Amino acid sequence: MEKFGRSQSVKRIEDLRFLRGEGQYVDDVAPRDALFAVFFRSPVAHAVITELDVEDAREADGVHAVLTYADLAAAGMKTEMFAVTLENRDGSPAAAPVRHMLAKDRVRFVGEPVAIVVAESAEQARDAAEMIMFDYEDLPVHMAREAGGEALHEDVADNRAFDWELGDEAKVAAVFDSAAHVVSLEVDDNRVIVNPLETRGCFAEWDGGRLHVSVNAQGVWVPKDQLAAAFGVAKDLVRVTNPDVGGGFGMKAMVHPEMFSVAEAARITGRAVRWMADRTEAMLADNGARDLVSMVEMAFDTDHKAIGYRVHSKCNLGAYNSQFGQIIQTRLFSRVLAGVYDLQDTYLRVEGIYTNTSPVDAYRGAGRPEAIYVLERLMDRAARELGVDPWELRRKSFIPSDAFPYAASTGETYDVGDFERVLARVDGLSDRAGFETRKAESAARGKLRGQGLCYYIESILGDPSEGAKIEFNEDGTVTIYVGTQSNGQGHETVYATFLSDQTGIPVDRISVVQGDSDRIAKGGGTGGSRSVTTQANATLATVSKMIAAMVPYLSDKMGVDESAIRFDDERFRAEGSNLTPSMLEVAEMARADGRHDLLTHEERATLEARSFPNGAHVCEVEVDPETGMVEVDRYTVVDDFGNLINPMLAEGQVHGGVAQGVGQALMEHVGYDEDGQLLTATFMDYAMPRAKDLPMYVFDTEAVPSTANPMGMKGCGEAGTVGAMAATANAVQDALWERGVRQADMPFMPQRVWELLKDGSVTAQ
Repeated sequence: MEKFGRSQSVKRIEDLRFLRGEGQYVDDVAPRDALFAVFFRSPVAHAVITELDVEDAREADGVHAVLTYADLAAAGMKTEMFAVTLENRDGSPAAAPVRHMLAKDRVRFVGEPVAIVVAESAEQARDAAEMIMFDYEDLPVHMAREAGGEALHEDVADNRAFDWELGDEAKVAAVFDSAAHVVSLEVDDNRVIVNPLETRGCFAEWDGGRLHVSVNAQGVWVPKDQLAAAFGVAKDLVRVTNPDVGGGFGMKAMVHPEMFSVAEAARITGRAVRWMADRTEAMLADNGARDLVSMVEMAFDTDHKAIGYRVHSKCNLGAYNSQFGQIIQTRLFSRVLAGVYDLQDTYLRVEGIYTNTSPVDAYRGAGRPEAIYVLERLMDRAARELGVDPWELRRKSFIPSDAFPYAASTGETYDVGDFERVLARVDGLSDRAGFETRKAESAARGKLRGQGLCYYIESILGDPSEGAKIEFNEDGTVTIYVGTQSNGQGHETVYATFLSDQTGIPVDRISVVQGDSDRIAKGGGTGGSRSVTTQANATLATVSKMIAAMVPYLSDKMGVDESAIRFDDERFRAEGSNLTPSMLEVAEMARADGRHDLLTHEERATLEARSFPNGAHVCEVEVDPETGMVEVDRYTVVDDFGNLINPMLAEGQVHGGVAQGVGQALMEHVGYDEDGQLLTATFMDYAMPRAKDLPMYVFDTEAVPSTANPMGMKGCGEAGTVGAMAATANAVQDALWERGVRQADMPFMPQRVWELLKDGSVTAQ
């Protein structure tokens, strides 16, 4: 571990400027003379556009341009949005209906962008947008996660986007037919709104024929490629930058339609154009998340070991395929389908459904929280039906520690794991032995207490390749250029610290540059918890290349053979030489000698395999049966993240992830009416977790170093959310079980819990 990071809890370098209000976000860096853009959005969920008259808006005070789909098309833009699609069970291609950057002929969800208004001020743009004459002919609205209903797209008659499978259905059915026990459960996973602190926004400007777009995204290269394609220009004529980004959580990883219209508005006006969504606009138009229902079944042998597992999910894609929408509940869900259990007979079927709601795509965990949620809810139900302790039931089916590397039924290979050790650790930390005493104390106060366990595993996703460039500057500082993008995770601290650990360069002499497609040739952006493992791997490769380049130069300076020179992570040393230069000193000598080739070093590296962080969450809740109020009283996490660079930052990621998982379980709820109108479009109606809603977490790690990268690390950015949903839901179900409640689904809002307790036979809808 010494070579690959000191594993010290270092405070975040970037926090000082954030706390001082010196962050540079899109709204801060937009040119002062930029025009303001406002989008006119559909007020109805499904309709044919019969009139779209923007002439009055064009004549309004301060207005420079009003653009509709027709204007984008007339300009020669390629207006179709890109989306990844699947192959159906029968081998046919999944549905790929066209989504335009601005609505063409028909609108399909409330909030869909129809026109963009550009004016000298935001107020003028908003006033002009209200002058747009928009008339329409209503169409029936389809809101159910079921095929059928009024077709949203002419080429998708039944609104079924795909019917996808993984596994051998007949073989798994035979396992179920011969099983000693079969347990089933229908599990609902409610839709949430992502709600980063900073809403989406961008600005665009043209310099001659070259476009610059600054967007608060999770990477610059995918937007760059899609902008080049949309405008039909060479990629080197497009520059994309990411300034500081105030939260992404997956929702900012994909390309959204607004920036294309903003860029075209900048082109035709000859001025920079800026746009920032307000909160209600974001709630209407941002990609939603989760929103699926699953029938899950587990087959057990006579000893209560799990032997078969099958899942049939129906997921809401919203009105269109978002960029990754089709793969979230299919390919990404399947990565951890069987979790930490030794299950070789598994089958997954997923149907994707179009509805008149905003598109659905990635949110922290992207398919893995959904998969672990249904699996761990089912394991708890199985324990109750089989009369087995839920902890013991899980132990019976754990993949043994001597079975690694383990080839999962889904094609993944788990490299390492010791789930028994992690579970034993959380058993003690959570004081499981004292639960019955605490439950009795709660009962004495008229409260119901429940405890929930979730053992999760997740698969690190995204491009396994990444690059790094290290540059020695004339003032004695060093710049490292990285291909990932921080959205608040602390990358500047982690990358500077890691480079310092490998080179001996003082961390205060290192600056991190990210998010600029002109300064960094290629990168994979941030998503899937890939950043630290891939970027550290690239940094190691670049440092190795740097050392290899410096050694021949030092051979002459030190008066020894190249083979005698060693670098000990701080200085170059060799027997027979009194010189022990640091890297900064080598760079200074090289600059003086005109060896500028030794001042910049760049390399790309590819991880050979994924890492699989895993861990156990234990949640305890108290339920007030008189009000239905659920309070999280205790929360304990033990994670296996392998080797850590900065334990404090890892713990911070877990804290945030748990808050998001608990938030979904207890309070976050997207409501639509039957006409597709969003009922939860402000924070007055959509609840977000606050500090008072969460206890102080107990957190620890049990490291089983990964073999998938030379650092032995495992990604930690999304793990908290992956485990938190099921742990919280299982705790609530445990509290309600003794009152006869047999089916309880998220979110556990007071009214819903109170209604369940009124009649234990009620099934939550």
